[in-house]
Amino acid sequence: MKPSILRPTCKAEDRIFRWLGVNKPPKNTIGHPLIDALATLASRASLKDTSGYGSGLRKFHIFCDVFSIPEKDRLPASFNVLHSFALWAAADSNHITVEMTNGIPLEPISVAAVKKYLSAVRAWHIAQGWPPPLSNEDQDRINWSLRGLDNLQAGRRSRPPRPPVVPRMLSALKLSLRLDQPYGACIWAMSTCAFWGMMRSAEVSVKSQKEFNGAQHLKRSDVHFGRDLDGKLYARLDLPSAKTAKPGKKQSVFLTEQGELCPLAALQNLFTVVPARASDPLFSWTDTKGSIRPLVKQTAIKFINGILASWGWGTSFGHSFRIGGASYYLAQKVDPEIIRIAGRWRSLAYETYIRAFEQTASRHMSSSERRAS
Repeated sequence: MKPSILRPTCKAEDRIFRWLGVNKPPKNTIGHPLIDALATLASRASLKDTSGYGSGLRKFHIFCDVFSIPEKDRLPASFNVLHSFALWAAADSNHITVEMTNGIPLEPISVAAVKKYLSAVRAWHIAQGWPPPLSNEDQDRINWSLRGLDNLQAGRRSRPPRPPVVPRMLSALKLSLRLDQPYGACIWAMSTCAFWGMMRSAEVSVKSQKEFNGAQHLKRSDVHFGRDLDGKLYARLDLPSAKTAKPGKKQSVFLTEQGELCPLAALQNLFTVVPARASDPLFSWTDTKGSIRPLVKQTAIKFINGILASWGWGTSFGHSFRIGGASYYLAQKVDPEIIRIAGRWRSLAYETYIRAFEQTASRHMSSSERRAS
């Protein structure tokens, strides 16, 4: 992408707010400083996670650079520009002759990714004060084209199914870790919680050491132990922020006793091996200087994959614990509705059932204790 003063270097999540256009948007308020300030605050708070939009916006400007789209035609963008962007972004060189490309670079992405990138451009327009760039009819036309490209792409770039982690992998992981060492204790606690709690990778790790934010990530103070109506011990992890939760609303992960692979025991071991403050990351470890470090996603995945590969299993993925936990519960004939609630998949019944689930969690999920090993 060509450098431009309109697009300063910034974090991906800030691009829709800091990347500008040369055209002046129409007024959206009465123009009073207080109202303008409130509108800015509201705009920034309306999107929970804008980091995913950064890639889409960057791809759009690369397209504009490649095809010499002037700045005035990028914001607001016309249907013709966005339709062309969608076609180029999903174009596969296997279906186009070299003569047709004429040196134009092609870095195709999936049709699903193109749709997300169009959503990013739409969000950028709204955040910058412009109306949504596409009408329903425009969107229908683009979807028609994307459907055709999707048919052409079928089977060419599809990913293999993510392999789920299974209990015997957890057993191998436990045997390979030094649970009396900070990093081993942290990895083990994360792994058992992610599996039995069907947790997303973003719920148990951060992208980098500097990314930890107590308002978004689990802290030590977010863990609560209790006993349900049957007197069985459980742990509740209150997620400060969750993918399927409304902004400012918490969701909870419930963990029950699971024999030799017990997440409750793993958490207690973590607290013993890695003492930390209430405000420190839940899944954390101490370095050689005694500093608390949050668990970084890619580093943890590489570490775990190395262990599993040494036991003869192939490379795993970040979401494999979540998939593995759900698959295991289904195999044990746990009610799918219970799995949906426990895994925090979006459901209209969620708020109705969640309190009852907290009090009866072991009835539904602890039967797996006898088989976990």
